[in-house]
Amino acid sequence: MKHVVMFSGGVGSWATAKRVADKHGTDNLYLVFADVKGDNDNPHLGEDEDVYRFIDEAAAEIGGTLVKLKEGRSIWQVFKDDRFLGNSRLANCSKFLKQRPCREWLDSNCDPEYTTVYVGIDWSEMHRLKAIENAYQPYNAKAPLCEPPFMDKKEMLRMCREAGIEPPRSYEQGYPHANCGGACVRAGKGQWAMLLKQNKERYMFHEKQEDEFRQYLDKDVTILREQVAGEKVRLTLRSFRERQEEQGSLFDDEDLDLDLGGCGCFVEDEGEV
Repeated sequence: MKHVVMFSGGVGSWATAKRVADKHGTDNLYLVFADVKGDNDNPHLGEDEDVYRFIDEAAAEIGGTLVKLKEGRSIWQVFKDDRFLGNSRLANCSKFLKQRPCREWLDSNCDPEYTTVYVGIDWSEMHRLKAIENAYQPYNAKAPLCEPPFMDKKEMLRMCREAGIEPPRSYEQGYPHANCGGACVRAGKGQWAMLLKQNKERYMFHEKQEDEFRQYLDKDVTILREQVAGEKVRLTLRSFRERQEEQGSLFDDEDLDLDLGGCGCFVEDEGEV
């Protein structure tokens, strides 16, 4: 039996892999990481550089085989090729750069009858489990952190440090996940304000990419939206930054939602991984 953990680089996937290793050993354990950086050296693309450090150290501590996958494109190249800008409702970057490469690896290297796939959602996300199980068919998919003993994120971080591994720095910076260096298109205004405050250079890079993409499609498309007079309206990263800087504080906007996003190597709505 092969045990395949979708190893995203977050502390949840580390805690999941630890439970699987403790129960089944590491001889047939595979930690699968899908890199969204693509064949690109730009430091503002892909994961935060500290996530790559964490993945290597965590995999060495857990044991098993670390599998690194890379589709080859960056998220912005995916948006351009797909002619669709990822957002909180549909993250096509995750579909093409995480879900599909992981599924292709599974189908090429594993027999569904003798393979269990594990994802890193916890008990607070249990409502997502059924869709994940359906998406991975005919593979058997499980979420060990949805089973007792239940842990919260603080406990996972503590256990990780006790194992001698420092979690990705994004948690100390205030993010609840370690996706895309804080520039997750599934996130809301709260996360983008956080990124603007902590890493303006990275924010400005994605702002420029959004501006260029809007020109490329010649359409009013944006990552962010907001409520105005009871209606959802589009909000560019440029407009959001200018408004935040004009206010003098990046967190004074009482309308900031705190949906901090995050994605993974699975789908939740329809179709197969």
